[in-house]
Amino acid sequence: MSNGTEITVIGNLVDEPELRFTPNGAAVAKFRVASTPRKFNRDTNAWEDDKDGALFLSCSVWRQAAENCAESLQKGMRVIVQGRLKQRSYEDREGVKRTVFELDVEDVGPSLKMATARVEKASRGAGGQGQGRQQGGGSRSGGWGGGQGPAEDAWSSGGGQQGQQGGWGGGDEPPF
Repeated sequence: MSNGTEITVIGNLVDEPELRFTPNGAAVAKFRVASTPRKFNRDTNAWEDDKDGALFLSCSVWRQAAENCAESLQKGMRVIVQGRLKQRSYEDREGVKRTVFELDVEDVGPSLKMATARVEKASRGAGGQGQGRQQGGGSRSGGWGGGQGPAEDAWSSGGGQQGQQGGWGGGDEPPF
């Protein structure tokens, strides 16, 4: 990325990612992230949210990453979002000038600080619409080498046999 202020924000999704398509067929997902600083209260001997310092940031992500976000992320999830910060000014209905900050997302993913996630490589297809993993435990068509379930997960701790059993597609190295 270039031309802009690059930032990384860690916070929770305020709402479900909203997926739409441009007239040309490009996917765009919009969502908001709330990042609330925490401080230690010595009186109660506990961590507390600093409600006055909360940052709510509107984010947009494009193309295949937008579809992946819509399939993977949900309201309330803790995420790590990296992108370019933009400032935009406009006039509201009452004629008051407003300024908002928005994030053009380059990369986003779940935070694993207090959660786990299963990563699957997304399928790529013509146009990109409707591609990706199936919901509800279907086949893992997006995995490396066509593995059929957790027993053949490329990142499982089942020993060093992933190259022969379809975890990475027959090589000794992962495809990244």
